[in-house]
Amino acid sequence: MTRMTRAESQAHTRSQLLVTARRMFFEDGYHPTSLEKVADAAGYSKGAVYSNFRNKDELCAAVLDEIRAERLTEVLGLVSQPDRFDAIRDWAQRVIGDPGWTSLEAEFALHARSNDQLRTELAGRLDAIIQMLANGIESAADLDVGMPSREAATVMLALGVGLGLMRSVDPSVPVNGLVDTLRLVAGQPI
Repeated sequence: MTRMTRAESQAHTRSQLLVTARRMFFEDGYHPTSLEKVADAAGYSKGAVYSNFRNKDELCAAVLDEIRAERLTEVLGLVSQPDRFDAIRDWAQRVIGDPGWTSLEAEFALHARSNDQLRTELAGRLDAIIQMLANGIESAADLDVGMPSREAATVMLALGVGLGLMRSVDPSVPVNGLVDTLRLVAGQPI
């Protein structure tokens, strides 16, 4: 068995810390989860956490970046499908309102409100997500949303976030309104 290089070892440690932090943030929330608890649960020292992340904000942002990248990849894959609205409905039913993810997003956003630097960083991340969604809309040649793609992406994301908050409280809230609104924006019949 070959020994990992220093870079491979650090990447492995970082990956394990992210997996552990994600689980702990989902289960316990942002504020109760300390870097020391994450390190202990992952089987590393607190120094290992600090060698990969400046602080808990950076660790949480990295966890959320991973989740958002996963979800964005899923959504962009659905937009290009011929049965996109049915596929989005199935995806939304499964994903929107996930209690761990939704609660973490809301808690971290509220936490960032009082920190100008963190709020600016999160705004930049949000802008990047909107731009990727806008690019996905533009790449779907048969999709005419009747408004600028960034505006459509912002509306789609806002509807998803709002619905996610509602569904995290009451999972029986239907996703049909989101999908029907997307149909209307795209000029499709409901």
